Amino acid sequence: MSKAKIFVLDTNVLLHDHKAIHNFQDNDLVIPVAVVEEVDKFKKGNDALAYNARHFMRDIDKLTGGKSFGEKGVSLGKNLGRIKVEPNHPFTPEFAELFKDDTQDHRILATAMWVRDTNPGTFVALVTKDVNLRIKAKSAGMEVQDYLTDRVGEERLEKANMEVQFYTLEPGLLQALCYSHENAIEWSAVVQKEPEANQLFKFRWKGDGNKDVVCARYDADRKKIVLVKEHRAFGIRPRNDEQKMALDALLNRKIELVSLTGGSGTGKTLLALAAALEQVGYYEQIVVSRPTVILGNQDIGFLPGDTKAKMWPFLQPLMDNLNVIKAQFKPTSREALKIDSLLKEEKLLIEPLAYIRGRSLGKCYFIIDEAQNLTPLEIKTIITRAGEGTKIVCTGDIFQIDQPYLDQWSNGLSHLGEKLDGQKLFQHVFLRKGERSPLSEMAARLL
Repeated sequence: MSKAKIFVLDTNVLLHDHKAIHNFQDNDLVIPVAVVEEVDKFKKGNDALAYNARHFMRDIDKLTGGKSFGEKGVSLGKNLGRIKVEPNHPFTPEFAELFKDDTQDHRILATAMWVRDTNPGTFVALVTKDVNLRIKAKSAGMEVQDYLTDRVGEERLEKANMEVQFYTLEPGLLQALCYSHENAIEWSAVVQKEPEANQLFKFRWKGDGNKDVVCARYDADRKKIVLVKEHRAFGIRPRNDEQKMALDALLNRKIELVSLTGGSGTGKTLLALAAALEQVGYYEQIVVSRPTVILGNQDIGFLPGDTKAKMWPFLQPLMDNLNVIKAQFKPTSREALKIDSLLKEEKLLIEPLAYIRGRSLGKCYFIIDEAQNLTPLEIKTIITRAGEGTKIVCTGDIFQIDQPYLDQWSNGLSHLGEKLDGQKLFQHVFLRKGERSPLSEMAARLL
C-alpha cells in the first residue's frame, strides 16, 4: 500500500471549490494559517467567493467538533485523510534571501516548505491555482501542483472544437433529407453507432462535384437525423453554417440549455438576443446578464455614480448587440418600437449577474454572456434556478478569460459542455468564423 501524501492548499483552491478538502482521497491536507486569514476576508457578500469561504470555514469548524487539531490533525471522514491548520513558521535564511517581501503568498510557501522539511520521506506538494505562486515555488525547489479535480480534459476541449461530423452521402439520402416531407433520414444509413443527442452533421453530395453543404442534427426523440433549416430571427440571418446550427438550437424550445462558444465577433450574443426577441410571445421575460469582472480585483465601489452608473460599463456590450438588431429596422417600425416597449416594461432586462442570484426563473429566456468567467459552481447555481418553460443560453470564449484563477480547462463554460454532452435538453455549438467585419476577422486570424 502506498504511503499517504501531504498536500498544502492555497487560498484560491478553497475559494474555487469549498469541497476541495474532500477530493484528495486518503492523503493528508495542511491549511496554513495565512490561508485561513485570507479566506476570512472573503466571507462577507453574496458572490461565489463569499459562498465558498463561508462553507469552508463551517466545514473546518464541524470537523474539529470543538477540539484542537493536535499534531496529526483531524479525520476528514471514512477512507479519507486528515486535515490540519498549520501556524505560520519563520522564514529560513535561504528563503528570506530568495523572497524579500513578507507577503501572504510567501508565508504560505514558507509553511509548505516547512511541512516538507519536517516530513522526510513523504511526498509533499503545494496545491495552488495561482500561476505566479507556482513559478515561485518551483524556483525555491518546492513541489507544486494545480488543482485538477474539476479540470476538463484536453480530449473534451478538442471534441468541443471539432464536434460537427462530416460525411459525403449518396444523392438519394440527401434528397430524402432535404426534400422529403419529414426532412429526416435514419441514422443507421449514415453511421454504425447511434449518435448522441443533438449531434451535429455536415453532409456533401457524392459524385457530382457540388460543394454545397447540408447541415443536420440528430433528434434523439425521433431517432432520426433531421435537416437544420435556415431561420431568420428578428431581422438577423445566419452568415455561415455554424451560425445556422446555432440559431436552430436557439429557436428550438425542446432544447432548454444552449452553449455557444467561439472567438470575438462570431455572433454568439447577437444570435442569442435575436432568437430571444423572435420568441417574445412565448417567453414572459427576456433576461440578459453577464458576470462583472473588475480588473485588479477592485471593488465596484471604486467606480463613481449610483448602482446603475456603476454597472453600465459592464452592460454596455449587451446594449451594443441590441442596437445592432434595432438598426435592422426603421426607428418607427413595429420591431423597433417593440424593443423599446419591452425595455420600458422590463420584459427585456439587461442586468448584472449578481442581481439574478436567488431569483426563480420561470417562463424566461435567460442569456448569460461571457460565461467563461464563471466557476463550475456558479454555472450550476444559476442553471438550477431555471423554472418550468425557461431556456438558458450561455455564451463565451474559453480562451479569453478575465478571472485570475480560471483557465480554459477549469471555467464553468467548459465544465458545462463536458458534463452535459449528449443530453437531450442540451446543445453546444462552436462558432468558428468571425462575422463582425472583414477587419475584425483579419485581426482575429492574423494578430
